[in-house]
Amino acid sequence: MGAEALCRGASLVVGIEQMGKACAIVRQNWQSVAKSGQEFRVVRGDVVKRLASLTETAFDRIYFDPPYASDLYEPVLRSIVEYQLLAPDGEFAVEHDPKQWTATEPPELERIREKVYGNTAVRFYRWA
Repeated sequence: MGAEALCRGASLVVGIEQMGKACAIVRQNWQSVAKSGQEFRVVRGDVVKRLASLTETAFDRIYFDPPYASDLYEPVLRSIVEYQLLAPDGEFAVEHDPKQWTATEPPELERIREKVYGNTAVRFYRWA
């Protein structure tokens, strides 16, 4: 998704990935599509801990695609709210298995739509 955002003209793209080898691949891919004036960062580490380090920026778009069986959904939703990482008019997209969603949605976020593509679904949120 980060490469797609860069191709569509995003001025800043930040990715968080836990695996070092995957970080290197993402960084290389983004470097190949980034244009002059575009900034990108690939941050290695635990997503919940790393979100706390991004409080200097409110993002227009956030895309979250964890392993579907992970327990990351609620902590990431809460962190987006707690650290005010979404811009006032921004959108936050969460990819998940449509049959296994169990996360409690924070009242500060409003679900505005959901799209289902077979075994994949994406929920879109904005500030309530």
